[in-house]
This record gives sequence, structure tokens and C-alpha cells, in this order.
Amino acid sequence: MSLSATLAALVGLATRRAWLSVLLGLIITGLALTATITRLGVTTDTDLLFAETLPWRQRDMAFNKAFPQFQDLLVAVVDGASPEITEQTAIDLARNLSGDPRFQDVRRPDASPYLEANGLMFLDAKELTPLLDGTIDAQPFLGQLAADPSARGLFAALALVGIGVERGQADLTAFGKPLQAFHQALASALSGRAAPLSWQSLLAGSLSEQAGPYRFVLARPKLDYTSLEPGGDASDALRKAVSGLEFVRSGSAHVRITGAVALADEEFATVAQGAALGTVFSAALVLLWLVLAVRSWRLIVPIFATLVVGLITTTGFAALAVGRLNLVSVAFAILFVGIAVDFAIQFSVRARETIGQTHDLRAALDACARIAGPQIMVAALATAAGFLAFVPTDFSGVAELGLIAGSGMVIAFLATMLFLPAMILLCHPRAAQAETGLAWGRPIEAGLIRATPLVLGLFAIMGATGLVLLPRVTFDSDPLHTKDASTEAMRTLSDLMANPLTNPYSVDILTPNRDAANALATRLRGLSLVSDVITLSSFVPEEQKAKLALLEDASQVLGPTLAPHGPAATVIAADIRLAARSALAHLEPASRKPAGEALRPIVTDLAALLAAPDTTLLEANQALTRFLPLQLSRLRVALAAHAVTEADIPAELARDWRLPDGRVRVQALSTPAARDSVGLHAFVAQVRSVAPDAAGSAVTIVETSATITHAFASAAIGALAAIALLLLAVLRRWRDAALVLAPLLLSALMTVVIAVALPLPLNFANIIALPLLLGVGVSFNIYFVMNWRAGATSYLGTATARAVLFSALTTATAFSSLALSFHPGTGSMGKLLLISLGATLAVTLVFMPPLLRRLRPR
Repeated sequence: MSLSATLAALVGLATRRAWLSVLLGLIITGLALTATITRLGVTTDTDLLFAETLPWRQRDMAFNKAFPQFQDLLVAVVDGASPEITEQTAIDLARNLSGDPRFQDVRRPDASPYLEANGLMFLDAKELTPLLDGTIDAQPFLGQLAADPSARGLFAALALVGIGVERGQADLTAFGKPLQAFHQALASALSGRAAPLSWQSLLAGSLSEQAGPYRFVLARPKLDYTSLEPGGDASDALRKAVSGLEFVRSGSAHVRITGAVALADEEFATVAQGAALGTVFSAALVLLWLVLAVRSWRLIVPIFATLVVGLITTTGFAALAVGRLNLVSVAFAILFVGIAVDFAIQFSVRARETIGQTHDLRAALDACARIAGPQIMVAALATAAGFLAFVPTDFSGVAELGLIAGSGMVIAFLATMLFLPAMILLCHPRAAQAETGLAWGRPIEAGLIRATPLVLGLFAIMGATGLVLLPRVTFDSDPLHTKDASTEAMRTLSDLMANPLTNPYSVDILTPNRDAANALATRLRGLSLVSDVITLSSFVPEEQKAKLALLEDASQVLGPTLAPHGPAATVIAADIRLAARSALAHLEPASRKPAGEALRPIVTDLAALLAAPDTTLLEANQALTRFLPLQLSRLRVALAAHAVTEADIPAELARDWRLPDGRVRVQALSTPAARDSVGLHAFVAQVRSVAPDAAGSAVTIVETSATITHAFASAAIGALAAIALLLLAVLRRWRDAALVLAPLLLSALMTVVIAVALPLPLNFANIIALPLLLGVGVSFNIYFVMNWRAGATSYLGTATARAVLFSALTTATAFSSLALSFHPGTGSMGKLLLISLGATLAVTLVFMPPLLRRLRPR
């Protein structure tokens, strides 16, 4: 039995018991819906997008297992008006989150008593010497503050400064910045906007900025991967904790949230934004195209019902075959509707045309099955081949999409052959009153035929241009570029990327022991794209002997001065007023001298403070000295530093760099030159030249890029081979198969021209358009070629052209909902799909008719 006869028998079987066919279709749909509800999950775990057998994935998994504290993090990035405010906000936030059951672990990587005690020893000797000299010069001032760390003691110390200026014994040149800071603190308190004075900035000067403007709180939330936002509850808890912090409420500090969990959650929120409105708009447009295509609700209802049955059945198949949808495979629904609607439209438009010829609905459906059925089957199988070619690849996300969508094409074909005819029979459409073809297509085709050399020449030029531009098609391997840059997590990450201390592009290497780690670190520091290398030994200060000598000398001078005294008497407003009056008595005459010019603003402030209410005096006391005791304590601890070795590094800090089995982690940070795709690949290549087993974020980006491009290259070759074999099996002639494949390649080259001209680089999201181009291109071209084989000499005025046009419009509508997405990756995918669809339609409707007319079928 021939293929046409077989398909006609299949349609006849469905139409002889139309109610039973529809009922069986609905039962299958109900079972698929049950499987979907009970067995289909959704995972947002990006690690599952790539096969675990890949060498780089195995290294990545091994590193993640060794250092789980770095995985699945919410990162709170804190910055404030002063280092102390930033620090205190981070302390308060970590304390508030520590007992929350929604978090597995909360810690502050930049806060350690060990680092605080040895902080001065991590400075270069050239930086340490002037810092200690300046601190020693301020000994009398510090002594007064150590004895009474309040506004009362500060004003007493300022009085000593005034006395020194009056006697010509004080040089205020080095104290300009502290005096200006005192003035600003007093002026703010007098204006009712008291802000704590930064004693760390006063005592350490510019060295206080070496740690950077940020402090971090790392929280590992308990994730729910069945939710589109696995860390949603934890993020809400974090934001609630942030809103209650003192300095956040006052506006002196800001806390922003980033990290892998926040980035993933925001990405899904961006994808979902406007999705409902876009879906409704797309559905309305699809309905409009169907009305214009078939002009009868008696055909629109069967088409819609067939799409619903096919989509739900495909989803049920996904539940049974895969079990869960990932970030990529979740797009199968839009792709199914966009492509499967073509089969239903082709069958329905041809059926409506045949009804007018036979005036017998059953005979019309039989004829439609014989004529259009083989074309639809070839289109469905070719599209399925384009998807299924991805199944053997290591890009698991697209492999699962290929399995679901490829199987969905087969399901769509079966629904078109079995369910759709039964529905059409039950709805009983009438013969078309108007022409089923495209009347305006005939004069256009006549013009194309007259200009055949010009048309074929122009398309040849486009194809040649595409070949020339093919090497200029770029692939953006940075997954961050497919995310919405306006979200909080992405803006925060961008700020961190601009800071060398917080650059997220790094490489991690596990070495057997400390000596191997140190040897590797030395080699890595010699690489041009490596800005810094950190390992366990980095937490042991260098040149300790010379630095300890400097600290010991300073401690001998400052030790007695900074020694803690007994608790100072409680400060009351009257004490502050008395101290201010005493200080003013000495500062006012001193400020008249040229050497005391810097004291004049403070004199004005003290005079105003004497006239202020008691509450203002107490607020000024709080602003001036809130962080003073803490800073004096840190100074005492830092001056008492002693020699340390790796054995002194606390376990919590060492665990980030050394494993219990003795292996040591080495981390290489990139220079700014490695921030773009080319630089990042070069950075990873340099590091791998000395450490082939490297892992880390930079390696992951480079390897995922290679995995994806290799997967799509091999899948494209496999898809083309499968489609070519399929066409040869059905068409039986090389030339006829080439007539389908050549326009397909031409439309691909036209897509290249447009993508390079825009420009629209390929990325992790939009590269999925390539297999769709193969499927859609084959679907459109096969209809014309098979009509040509049957002896057709006219194409654009036919029902086939009408079906192709409105199929393209419905497909474009489905894809446009992606192109209008707020998510950059999804939007770029929709744009490339529309471009490839437009190129395919242009080739089918403009290039194919004159080409087929020029050739003669055998």
C-alpha cells in the first residue's frame, strides 16, 4: 500500500467513527493531563543543563563537593557612609539571619578575629611606617580619648590642641582631615541629622579604603527547586531582615542582594514578567490569522482543539519520559504551538478547498489525506529530526527539549491525521464561498517569473554574502549577558565586577598540598592576565620580623596611653556643655592665630552647641564617639600582634582554602582585560597552560560555551543528514531532495546576513533558533516541491501558499511573544526566530516559484 493510501486509510478510520475518535483523543488527553499534574516537575537548577559525564562538569562537581560553602548563595552586599557603619550593618544582618530556619548557614567571610589581630602586618612596610608614625604623633590626643571615650573627653583633647596652638607648640597641618571630620559631625548634629563619626578613617587614613567599600554576608538558603523561584522565601526573609536594620532605616547604609540564587530567581521573574499579557495577545493574533486562513469557525474549532490535544499529550509525554522541565526545555510549549499549527492549517485549508471540488465532506477528507498527508508527514518528520538530533549531545537542557519537541512533532502529526479529521467531520464545514487560494499571489508570481534571472541572482548574492559573513557570526559565551541588567542582583554584580577585589571571574585549582599550592601560585602570578593569586599562605603575613619590630616600638610608646581605664563616668548633657565651654575658651583665641585657622569651624560649632538643647548635646556625643571605643580596642589588639604561621589560621577561615585531606585551594583572579568574552577565554587558556585541571566560574563559562557550540554543530550536521535521508527515502531522487535542502541553506545564510548586520550575536538562549530553522524551512519548502512533483506550475495563488503564509503568521505570533520578553536571553531568541522565519518565508514564496518553474519535474 502506498503512503498516500495508508494515510487515507488512517483518516478514513478516524472519520468512520468520528465521535469515538474524538472521545479516544479526549481520554488520551485526560490521561496525559493527569500524568502532567502528578509527575511533571520544574527544576531551575542550572547544573542539570549539562551532562555529568563531561570532564569539566566532573571537576566542577568535585570542587562543589569539596567546598559546599560556596554553592547556592544569597550574597548581601553592604555599603555605608563610613567603614564602621558598613561593618555594623553587616554584623547586625548576620546576627538577625543566623537563627532563621530558612537558611542552612550564614557567615561573613571578611570578618575574622585573626585578620583583625594581624591586620597591620598585612600592610607593606612602606605603608605601615607612616601609619604608625602618625599614630604616635597623636599620642596625647589618643590618651585623652582612651581615658574618656566620650564627647567630654574629645572636647578636653581639643582643648589641649588649642593650648598647643596658643603656645606655638602644635602644628595642625597633619590634622586638617580629622578637624574637618569633627566639624562635619558637630554640624550634622546641630542640624538634627546626626551621623556617626568614622574613627577608622581618621586613624588609618587612606589605608582604611584598601578593604574596599563593601562588606558581605553569605547566606545559604534552603532551596525549593520545584518552584520557579527556589530561593524566593529566603530572599523575602533576607529583605525583611534588611529593612529592620538601624542604618538602613536611617539611609546611612544600603544592602543589595546578589549571588547565584538571586540571579536565578530574578531571571525567572523577568521571564514571567508580561508573559500572561503576551500569551493573551498572541492567542488573539493566532485566532485572527486562523479566521483569515480558514474563514470558518467550523474549521477554527477543530484546529484549536487539535492544538490543545497535541500540546497536553506532549506535556504528558514529557512527564513520563523526562519527569521534569529545565530552563531550556520549558520552552517546548511555545515551539510546539508555533510549528504544530502549520500541520493543522495545511490540512484544514486543503480540506476546505477539496470540499468545494467534491461537495462530499468524507471524500474531501480522503482526498486531502492522499494529497496533503504525505507532505505534512514529511514536514513533521523533518522537524522532529531537527529536534531529535540534539538528544545525543552533552547539552542536557537542549537534549531534553529535543526529545520532548521532537516527539511532540510526531504527536502533532498523529493528532492532525486522526483527531483533526474527526473534529472537522463533526463540525461539518461548508464548501468555501470565496477562493481558497491567494488571488493576489498570481500577479506577484507572474512578475517573479518574468524577472527569474534577477530574482535568482539576488538570492544568489544574498547566499554568497552569507557565506562571506559566516566567520563574523559571534557567540557571546557570557551567560550574564542573557540576563536583565536592570535587576538588583545584576546591577550589584556589575558593581562588584568593576572592583578588582570582588571580581567574580576567577579560576580555582586544587593542589595536593601547601608546597604545591605555593609553587603554583608563584607561576600564576607571572601570567599577564592574572591580577592576583590567593591561597592559604596568603593569610600568613610576609616580612613578619621587620613589621613586628615596628609594631613593638609603637606599642612601647602607645601601650600605656591606650591601656584601658576603668569605666568612665556616665556622660550627661551638663558635662558635655561644661567640656564644650572649656574647649571653646582655648580654641577661640587659638583660632585667631594663622596656625589655628583650621579650628575656626569647630569654634563656631561649639558656640552653637552651648546654646543647643540637652537632646542635641547627647546626640552630638553619640555621633562623635559611637565607634570610638571599638576603634581604640582594635588599635590595642593590632599593636599587640605576634608572629603567626599557617597553624594559627582559624579553622573556619582555613576551611575555605584547605581540605581535611591536606589539599589546598589556589584561586587566580583576572585582570580587567579578561572581562569580555575574548579576554575571558584568553585568561582561562593562560591559567590552564600551568594548571590543566582548573575549575571555577571563569572555566565554567568557557566550557559551557564550548559544550553548547559543539552540541549545536554536531546536532546541525546530524539533523541535516537525517533530513536528507528522510527526503531521499520519500522523494526517491537526489535532485528533488536538493530542491528542499538548498532553499533551507539559503534561508540560513540570509539569517546570517541579517544577524551580522543588526548585529545580533548568538548566545546561550537564542542558539536554539537553529534547529527550528531546519524544521520550519523543510515544512514550508516540502509543500511546494511535492506539488511541483505532482505537476503543479502555479504556486503563490494556491491553497498551499495560503496555508504557508498563515502558518508563518501564526508561528511568527508565537515567536513574537518571546521577542517582546523583558528577559534579554528570551528576547534575543524570539528575535532570531523571527529573523529565521522571515528568511525562510521569503525563500519559499519569492525564490522557490521561479526556481521550480525553471526546472522540469521527472
